[in-house]
Amino acid sequence: MYCGSGLGINPIYAEKAAELGTVLAQNGHGVVYGGSKTGLMGKVADAVLEAGGDVIGVMPTHLQQRELAHASLTEIHFVESMHVRKAKMVELADAFIALPGGGGTMDEYFEVFTWAQIGLHEKPVILYNVNSFYDGLLQHFKKMLEEGFIRMEQESLIRIATTSEEVLKFLKKHG
Repeated sequence: MYCGSGLGINPIYAEKAAELGTVLAQNGHGVVYGGSKTGLMGKVADAVLEAGGDVIGVMPTHLQQRELAHASLTEIHFVESMHVRKAKMVELADAFIALPGGGGTMDEYFEVFTWAQIGLHEKPVILYNVNSFYDGLLQHFKKMLEEGFIRMEQESLIRIATTSEEVLKFLKKHG
């Protein structure tokens, strides 16, 4: 799960992050995420834990104080860098979901999206488009397709969900 360490200004982001965490846990899915108790990250983790699911955090030691490591996780890994964090999350996860967030969320999303494009993994990469947050990015994806920077046969890698149920459908389709 990739998402903001902040809440954003619209309460819908926190609401939908918590809803997604609950729905995932109720359907037997755990979450691997950045390990913070703040922002959308904390909302997802708390909701999964409250619904009886497992949550694994992966946090670089230099962020331990800044993002406030979540103390109640099923498991937490402290690693030496952001590069190691991203690699560990990819290793542990069966799918990737990007909720709204900032530059870090986009960095993580695009890395796993690119890895799917070049065949380094076959795990689903999902943009959870809460409150039309990713509409501008979706327009840009369309432009990349039209201009030939994403091949048409790769269009299916662009998975967009607007509800928790749509996220679940992508996960079920993957197996």
